[in-house]
Amino acid sequence: MDNSFDVLMVGHFAKDELIVDGKGEISSGGGVYYGSIALRQLGLKVAVATRLHADDFPRLGELCRAGVEVFATPAQQTSGIANYYQSHDMERRVCKLMGFAGTMSIDEIPELPVKVIMVSGIIAGEVDLPTLKLLAQRAPLALDVQGFVRVPEGDDLVFKPWPDMVEGLQQVTYLKVDRAEAEHLTGETDLYAACQKLASYGPKEIILTQNSGPLVYADGNFFHAPFKPRSLAGRTGRGDTCFSSYIGRRLSAGPEESTRWAAAVTSLKQEKPGPWYGPLEEAEALMHQL
Repeated sequence: MDNSFDVLMVGHFAKDELIVDGKGEISSGGGVYYGSIALRQLGLKVAVATRLHADDFPRLGELCRAGVEVFATPAQQTSGIANYYQSHDMERRVCKLMGFAGTMSIDEIPELPVKVIMVSGIIAGEVDLPTLKLLAQRAPLALDVQGFVRVPEGDDLVFKPWPDMVEGLQQVTYLKVDRAEAEHLTGETDLYAACQKLASYGPKEIILTQNSGPLVYADGNFFHAPFKPRSLAGRTGRGDTCFSSYIGRRLSAGPEESTRWAAAVTSLKQEKPGPWYGPLEEAEALMHQL
C-alpha cells in the first residue's frame, strides 16, 4: 500500500461567521479546508494536520468525505473569524477574532512521505519558527504569510510585521502573499518590485493574490492570469483556493500553466460559497480562455 502523499497541509481548521448586510451564517473555513478540497479535485493525495475543539470534530467529516486524510488534535478552542461584508462590495471585509486553537507542536504533525508541505495558517501563532524549520527539513515548504502577520489584539486582527521573517523565509520554497501583505512587508507599492524583494529573502516562487488575479514571480519571470468570476458570492476562501490550486498544478506543470490554472479554479470558486468541488473539465475549459 502506498502511504505517500502529494501535499500535507498544516494549519487551523476554522469555524467562521460570514456576515453579509448584517445577516450572519456559521461556516467551516481556513486554508486547510478550502485548500485541501480544491487539491482533491486535481486527484492528488492530500493530508491535513490541524487543531480544533473536540466538539467541532464532526466538521472534519466534509474533508474525510472528499478523500482527505485528517490528523486532528483537540484544542481548548476552535479558531474562527467573523467576516463582515456589504453585498455591494464583497472585496472589502472587516475581520474579528472569534477563537484561537493554539500553537501546533511538531509532534502533532505526522512525518509522512510527501512532495510538498503547505503551511496554511489564518492567525499568527499557529506555527512557530522552530516547527517551520523542522518541516522544511522534511519537504519543500509552501507558506501563506497570512498565518504569521495577522495578529490578534483583543477581538481585532491587525497586520504586524513578522519578527522572524528573514529567518522564516529562508525555509520557504513557495510564498503566498496578498497585495496588502506584500506592500507592508517590503515597503514597495509596486507589486513587481515587492515580489522581487520577497524572493531575495530565499523563496523560489512568489504567489501574490489580488482581486484582479494571481501574479507569480518564478525563475526571474512574471506570470499573471485574470480572475473571471460571474459573481462574488463565494468570495471567502479566494486566496486559499488560489494558492492551493497553484501548488497542486505546480507538481506536474510549470509556473505559467499553474498560474492560469489557479486563476481558472479560483474564478469558479468565487461564484459559490464553500470549497471548489469541480468539475475539472469546467476549470480546464476556462484556463484555456485566460
